[in-house]
Amino acid sequence: MNELFSNRISGVSPSFIREILKVAVDPSIISFAGGLPNRDLFPIAELQKATNDLFADSGKDIFQYSNTEGYLPLRELIAADYKKKGLDIDVNEILITNGSQQGLDLLGKVLLNEGDQVIMEEPGYLGAIQAFDVYAAQFLSVPVDETGMDVVALQNVLDSSNAKLMYTVPNFQNPSGISYSDENRQAVANCLADKNILLIEDNPYGDLRFSGQDKQSFKALLPGKTILLGSFSKIVVPSFRLGWIVAPKELMAKLVIAKQAGDLHSNYFCQRLLHRFLQDNDLQAHIKEIVSVYGHQKQVMENAIKQYFPKQVTYFNPEGGCSYG
Repeated sequence: MNELFSNRISGVSPSFIREILKVAVDPSIISFAGGLPNRDLFPIAELQKATNDLFADSGKDIFQYSNTEGYLPLRELIAADYKKKGLDIDVNEILITNGSQQGLDLLGKVLLNEGDQVIMEEPGYLGAIQAFDVYAAQFLSVPVDETGMDVVALQNVLDSSNAKLMYTVPNFQNPSGISYSDENRQAVANCLADKNILLIEDNPYGDLRFSGQDKQSFKALLPGKTILLGSFSKIVVPSFRLGWIVAPKELMAKLVIAKQAGDLHSNYFCQRLLHRFLQDNDLQAHIKEIVSVYGHQKQVMENAIKQYFPKQVTYFNPEGGCSYG
């Protein structure tokens, strides 16, 4: 049967994330390899009430097909949250996806031809590497350290390549935990300003800050070149598989076509349920509880490293992120 497989899929390895999750779901194992939220923090009672209220109020409507872009009131809530963070995002620039992982796949489908170059952080997020690998991208690595991306290395890569995309996780990066400083973000933006390239800012952990100050989004620095990816997996529950893309309208039109071809639309019932939960509950209070627990867990881990690890071991001390232990 091998001769029937497409060239596209034949060279792609199985997902490392899938293998990580196989181990991580074992209740006898505490895994630090995957970004699994702490299940004890899932808002079970609130979601159960939201479900009951949704059934009572909306009945048959919640089980019908829906539009590809996603439930409008949910997208309006996302736009309103960006507004609070200083970003003016048009609701029509938001597409609800099956997790931010589908966002990566759609971007690869719409933007990448075989051999197209993508700039990746080193170390970089395994899920993004696999998503773009399906489209036979050529990866160009740029190191990151505790202040952000190596700007000299980035400029060298830009000067010697024709990269279409650059992928970043600038807040509590996966897997290193580092965050780009404001100065580093500005320097990166300066490098990209006159290049024909799009920057992907993947931000699944951005709300989970334990310490330090919020940093400026690349969307504010490079508004016409920045694509935002977001997710409800880390701040509500991952099983809904609901995330979103923010993209310029010309690109959004192509992303909508690609999503229509793939799945028509994301799970409409879960969109309605999530919207009901967000309407009826204080999400910021829930996030504050998550941050408190994760911040404590991070501190315990740091103390253990200082006490028990060999002195030659070095580590980054993240200011936020998903910390389950």
